[in-house]
Amino acid sequence: MTQYTDHYGPEGLRTRGTVVVVPGRGESRAAYARFGRRLAADAYRVRVVDAPRIDAGDLSGSLARFGAGLAAAVEDAAAEDGVVRPVVLVGADSGAAAVAALLGREEPSVVPFAEAVVLAGLPGRGAGDGAPVRNGVAGGAGGPSWDDELDVRTFCPAHRGVLTDDSGTQRGSLGIAVPDALLDAAHHGAIAVPTLILVGDADPLADRDALARTAKSLSHSRLAVVRDAHHDVLNDLQHRSVAAEVVTFLETVRDALVPVVAVESSTW
Repeated sequence: MTQYTDHYGPEGLRTRGTVVVVPGRGESRAAYARFGRRLAADAYRVRVVDAPRIDAGDLSGSLARFGAGLAAAVEDAAAEDGVVRPVVLVGADSGAAAVAALLGREEPSVVPFAEAVVLAGLPGRGAGDGAPVRNGVAGGAGGPSWDDELDVRTFCPAHRGVLTDDSGTQRGSLGIAVPDALLDAAHHGAIAVPTLILVGDADPLADRDALARTAKSLSHSRLAVVRDAHHDVLNDLQHRSVAAEVVTFLETVRDALVPVVAVESSTW
């Protein structure tokens, strides 16, 4: 039975939307507890699901199963206390690739409940292939250590501690490449809903040129680059500013993509 981790807004406040978070390679739901709490503090209902399982030999079937799982997560939330729209998907790493590939499929009704998407740390082709770990195993003689993998992920000491202490974290997972077919589908699909793409400018697994092309190809997208952030862009040292950017995006989606705040003048 699929399990979820839920974060609810403060008691007495009207819920402003529903956010479904999809982790990436090696991550458990625990990796997004801080992020979920922060969005929930702004009165969003947040549900974190398990990372997707993608079979490179059966991409279509994998995406169909993944989409069904997301639909079940939303339906279960509706059965509990109703679903407040907009419903926004947030994917990280391979979770971002799976979400983008799913939303970019030709069938426009494949995920009818999703009204916007955040793609964080979308990896480039070859982002794995044994680096920063080899053969899917961290450490070992002559191989990169767990600290090496953490350095690729995040410089935030609190999040490094979360990943290290969490028994659900699969060490060495960043050394397992995301299937090229999934990345091709993620970068070349026609995502119809508003899209926020987040990437750290210190992310060694990102392909900035590919992200720029993807952002320009979509009708309603924004590519936001986070200064000095690494691969786990939602959970690096800049996590407060990144969460604020996500909340700003959520509020903008609620207002039909009309920004609430516009800078008229500034001297810095």
